Amino acid sequence: MIRLGVNVDHVATLREARKDPEPDPVAAAAICELAGAHQITVHLRGDRRHIQDRDLQLLKETVKTDLNLEMAVTDELLRIATRTKPDQATLVPEKRQEITTEGGLNVAGQLAKVRAAVRRLHRAGIKVSLFIDPEEDQIRASAKAGADSIEMHTGPYANAKTDKGRDAEFRRLWDSAELAHSLGLTVIAGHGLTNVNLERITTLPYLCEVNIGHNIMAKAIFVGIPEAVKMFLRVLERADTRGKRQARR
Repeated sequence: MIRLGVNVDHVATLREARKDPEPDPVAAAAICELAGAHQITVHLRGDRRHIQDRDLQLLKETVKTDLNLEMAVTDELLRIATRTKPDQATLVPEKRQEITTEGGLNVAGQLAKVRAAVRRLHRAGIKVSLFIDPEEDQIRASAKAGADSIEMHTGPYANAKTDKGRDAEFRRLWDSAELAHSLGLTVIAGHGLTNVNLERITTLPYLCEVNIGHNIMAKAIFVGIPEAVKMFLRVLERADTRGKRQARR
């Protein structure tokens, strides 16, 4: 079955809006795990707009599945990651003015820097994923950097306004998944995924995991976190039941 990673950043966003102790992203992570999530993801940003250092430490101590830390390629975050030792670190681009991550990491344009970061994380026993756009040069650079996996940026697919545009983005993802697998990279997908558009994504070849945050927490406002997580797990379970059949391209 394709694994479900749940990002709890938005719980921290709500907390930080009032600077109150609640809602607690650490408690939310525990509820997600009890509901069946396979992984917990948090993004410790340089400006600490939502997840805080203490959250990360408590999550490391309490998460029973896997803890995935999204992080920029900076000395500060590398020091924190190698000290905290999450199960996985996902290297992402980061702009202070952005609302959410706007695109993939330019691995090809800073290969030496990314390779050094990957080596540093590996020495600490941390698996490394790179959040990238589904482009051949970025996938090949990710393999050269020594990453364990790539997380394909599904935002353009999720936000496509026409069927033609959505089909074109899906073909990019399909071809990228095949190339990544051929280079020995584990294939992950995430960004902008919902319980509706996820169905087609589950047909991608070699897909092992999806990371979803905003849409799960948006639905949790109305149905609660456990039911919101299970809603997405049901999509993945249907994919597992029918097997990996090739989607119409």
